[in-house]
This record gives sequence, structure tokens and C-alpha cells, in this order.
Amino acid sequence: MKRQKRDRLERAYSKGYQAGTAGRSNEVCPFQSADSRGQWLGGWREAQESRGTGLFIK
Repeated sequence: MKRQKRDRLERAYSKGYQAGTAGRSNEVCPFQSADSRGQWLGGWREAQESRGTGLFIK
């Protein structure tokens, strides 16, 4: 996989994780492509799990 493509997907995952830790809804995903959207949602889901275990206190 090209480095450029990998970086874009890693960034989408990171942005999704940040949105999840902030408590934002998964409906606010800014990505349209399936790959990027999937990565964003994966990061969002992981952040939700982390919040559920008490890792982030708001």
C-alpha cells in the first residue's frame, strides 16, 4: 500500500477517535469514501469503548 494512502486512512481513524472521545455522534463523519468512512467509524467505535471503560472522564 502506498504511504500516501495509508496516511490518509490513519488520519481518518485518528479524527474518528478524537470525535468519539469528545462525545460526538457517529452521524457527523466528514468522509464520503467507504475506506475513509470505515476507518473514521472504527476510531469512533474504539473511543466509545474507551469512554465506556472510564478511560475518558468528561
